[in-house]
Amino acid sequence: MNVLIIIATTLLAYLLGSIPTAVWYGEAFFGLDIRNYGSGNAGATNTFRVLGKRAGTVVMLIDVLKGYTATILSSLLWYLDVIGTHEILTFKLVFGLVAIIGHVFPIFVNFKGGKGVASLLGMILAIHPEVAAVCIGIFLIVLIASHYVSLGSMLAALAFPILLLLQVFGEKESPLLIVFGFIVFLFVVFTHQKNITRLMRGEENQVRLFKKKDED
Repeated sequence: MNVLIIIATTLLAYLLGSIPTAVWYGEAFFGLDIRNYGSGNAGATNTFRVLGKRAGTVVMLIDVLKGYTATILSSLLWYLDVIGTHEILTFKLVFGLVAIIGHVFPIFVNFKGGKGVASLLGMILAIHPEVAAVCIGIFLIVLIASHYVSLGSMLAALAFPILLLLQVFGEKESPLLIVFGFIVFLFVVFTHQKNITRLMRGEENQVRLFKKKDED
């Protein structure tokens, strides 16, 4: 019985991640498929670029919530006595990763989704909010300095396992979590291959959080 519950919960995590926020929001409020514009990516960054700050913010927050909600499903299983206390972290990692995979390969829109960074942030917030806060800070600093969302995303993803490894918050972190962090970083790099190519060519799209007055 418990195995069936775990399988059903894993499927639920994937379906949560598969919610194509950018696509559905664009179709509902703008009558367009975001994947046909800008970078062609169904994520928050392309939504910011194509549909504006309000749309991008909504999409980003929902995508973060997707990853967060999927990850904390493990706590629900613990509460229902399906898994033990020592298994909570393992299932947080499993459900969070499944949600990210769902975001990248969403069943609702022909498996063509985003890069999973916002959902990854939600996952990290559910697992280690302190480190997540630092990663957000690193992302913002890189974005403000370089105007490249992709660069900020990759460096923030790399910072997560490194901060855990260095025990920045004075606690010995789970080796499983550290290894998983590096795997997730490699996953983020994999989903940003085209961005890396454009960065090397100097052709990557820039995003400016604060526009100059003469640009308004």
